[in-house]
Amino acid sequence: MGLSGSVGRRIGVLVAVIAMASGAFVSGAQAAPNPVVFGTASASPKAHTGACPATVTLSTTVKVKAPVALKYAWTFSDGDRSRAKTYKVGGKGLKTVRLSTSIKVTGDARGWGAVRLVSPVKKTSGKASFAVTCAGDTESTGDVWDSVATSAEGSETPDVSATPPPAGQDDDKPAQNLVRKATIVFERTTASKCPVTFKIHGHFEGLPAGAQAVQYRLVGTQEWKTVNVPADHGAVFTTVLETFNWDWETDQTSVQIQIRQPDGLMSNTLYYFKCGPPSDKESFGATAEKITLTAAGGPLVELVADAYLDAVQAVSGAQVALVSRYGFRAELNAGPVTYEELWATQPAGLAVDVNAMTGAQLKKLLAHPNPSGWVLTPSSSLRYTLQGGAVTEITLNGTPVTDTQVIKIAANYILMGGWQGFPRWEGSTSVYHGGPDDTGALASYIVKNSPVRAPKGDRVTIR
Repeated sequence: MGLSGSVGRRIGVLVAVIAMASGAFVSGAQAAPNPVVFGTASASPKAHTGACPATVTLSTTVKVKAPVALKYAWTFSDGDRSRAKTYKVGGKGLKTVRLSTSIKVTGDARGWGAVRLVSPVKKTSGKASFAVTCAGDTESTGDVWDSVATSAEGSETPDVSATPPPAGQDDDKPAQNLVRKATIVFERTTASKCPVTFKIHGHFEGLPAGAQAVQYRLVGTQEWKTVNVPADHGAVFTTVLETFNWDWETDQTSVQIQIRQPDGLMSNTLYYFKCGPPSDKESFGATAEKITLTAAGGPLVELVADAYLDAVQAVSGAQVALVSRYGFRAELNAGPVTYEELWATQPAGLAVDVNAMTGAQLKKLLAHPNPSGWVLTPSSSLRYTLQGGAVTEITLNGTPVTDTQVIKIAANYILMGGWQGFPRWEGSTSVYHGGPDDTGALASYIVKNSPVRAPKGDRVTIR
């Protein structure tokens, strides 16, 4: 096995596959972690410059429900793999196993290693990338690295709800609570389904005056990261916290962060279901009452419009969301909301985008005579009246909309394209193309506002 020193290889992209735990970074806010979940893969050292041969250790963690036998092998960027090994995990409940391999490098090399599980499921970890530059004359034309040992070490799964104090502090003198509220927002940067790359924006409120260092971690992982906040941070400080790459082998469906401070502050939870939907019965928050679906839309479609706006407002400046009755198949009953119900409510998994149009263009769109008798249902920020085939009254946040006023409107891209019983949004301008899928937006909104009450279904008046 090895890598030609004369040709060289580019370092593989390190894909951080984040472990889920404590029902907060899982396929449902109230559900147990998946049976097999990889943590972040890493190399130590990640980069080496100096004397060779050098030893690099590649490792990753995997969380499993015991008892179970893990059968696995390490695979490498040059196409080779280690011998398959079996590690028996005893006891009961969730266990964390660290899988590692040591490679001996004799010449300049760049590459990666990843764990491929054979049993109890077939699944591959993220890539642990490394780079070695040897000092002196070490020119080589053959294989320059090889795996020399592999090992597995088990442990009890740590309780991620217990937040250790920041460095320099102790339990008797904990650090102050720097952040009053932490909110995260999803931004899709490539694709609408899977594989997908997306960013997680963090919004920190209530920070003290002056420069600050805020530590956070992804719920389900042990690595704390630091955000340096400038002195002129203002009332809300916003930054990109993470960039994820999820493909078809990713079984994660949610992201949440925890702030490293005495109160163990948690953010909201974001969901994305296109790469690995959970089981039909897993739940996502609850409704306080039945949320009905009427012939025109009613309370359920109003709820979805609110979820659309909430999902994209912070990163796009959207002022209103519009939803068509098209595609809705079932109501939400009172109590826990399962994925099966979410899927029945919003089955298409369409991405939410934002376009801008004038008040006159909006009125024309809202007045369109839908052949099924439907109307476009707005988020709570907009109300309008239809009479005689025209919009006679319309307000945005309680203020009348003028014909020349420019409004940023969120909707799924199919509605914008003219395929849900309403015309194409001709003349509108694209503002933001990066929202989550509509099913994930609804799940995130219900969990965030649980238990959710039914909207009144009165945002559109027809005379």
